[in-house]
Amino acid sequence: MGVADLCTDLVRLRSENPPGETQEVAEYIHAYLAEIGIESSVVSRDGRRCNLITRHPRPHLLLCGHLDVVPALADGWRHPPFSGAEEDGCIWGRGSSDMKGGCAALLTALRRAVDAGMEPPVEVVFVCDEETGGCYGIEYLLAKKMLRPCDTLIAEPTPPLSPCIGQKGLARVSLSFSGEPGHSSLYPAIGKSAVMEAHEVVEYLKMLHGREYPVSTEMETIISRSSKVLENLFGLQGLDHVLSRVMFNPGVVRGGEKANIVAEHCDLDLDLRIPWGCTASEIVSEIADQAPSAAMQVTAVSDPSCTSPTARVTERVCAEIRRVYGEDPVPIFQWAASDARHLRMAGFPAVEYGPGEVTTIHGVNERVRIDSLICAEEIFYGIISEYSRS
Repeated sequence: MGVADLCTDLVRLRSENPPGETQEVAEYIHAYLAEIGIESSVVSRDGRRCNLITRHPRPHLLLCGHLDVVPALADGWRHPPFSGAEEDGCIWGRGSSDMKGGCAALLTALRRAVDAGMEPPVEVVFVCDEETGGCYGIEYLLAKKMLRPCDTLIAEPTPPLSPCIGQKGLARVSLSFSGEPGHSSLYPAIGKSAVMEAHEVVEYLKMLHGREYPVSTEMETIISRSSKVLENLFGLQGLDHVLSRVMFNPGVVRGGEKANIVAEHCDLDLDLRIPWGCTASEIVSEIADQAPSAAMQVTAVSDPSCTSPTARVTERVCAEIRRVYGEDPVPIFQWAASDARHLRMAGFPAVEYGPGEVTTIHGVNERVRIDSLICAEEIFYGIISEYSRS
């Protein structure tokens, strides 16, 4: 079975998160690995959200991916989102880029290595809930000490010449404001609006977004070239601030009771991406200071992280990209978040690289080019081969 066929099979095995039920796809991969003589285990914290892991007595490399995908409505798709249809040189469907294509390329590369007589010193982990934070997946496996620190390759979709060696931090904060209700005709002279309390926090975040944080010359260079890759990827200019400043999204606002009542309650859910030069806890503390009377809940927090450009795993990934594409790779920092943040925090030097049409992930008509799947498999095979010789 080639990498495109395997990608199609994985896309057809539905694993939307929520609800995050990944047992079927985990068992499929368990059977695939058994065919090539690799034992694996399906591990779950709750019996529904299933992870797959293999063990090696002395692992040199961890191959990592996630099995869950974001939900998809059928409206607007060129092909049904879980059809895995092949057309125009692509596999179409939810998860084809993020990241069942990457998982397929890891698996077929590993199979090639075994078929070539290698005994790869690798472990494999495919997790169930990267899209919702990791508490049933990578965080659970790390807490249970089921994974041992070693060089790590995560097959998340990236531009073909740009392995990701770092990513911004993350903070998710929920605030609940309480006001003093009154007749709207007297506001703001009388009454205290919970909606306006939330609005003031958003205004503060707009100011915070304009703040710049000093970083080292090396970090500044990587951020600058990463910004250029981002601009080229999305065909937009002026995105240099995305990696260097706090980005924020007031994703959910629930407030007020009626238009002619001063709002007594308002809830505000924030997603913030934290740049290098500050920490997530610093930003969370600043928000708390701006809303001293609000009830605050922090549901996720992690600092910016990176793997050295001179780390062994970075250099080996770059060498294989250069071999396959014949061009010099450009390692970048990422503007989003993934399981790499948890792994780096636990001592795993992690690099993300994989096939995918990055601009289509989480969107309608998500797809992955078959030629990028083939190139990724070749790159992964080269990486596995190098670690097998070391």
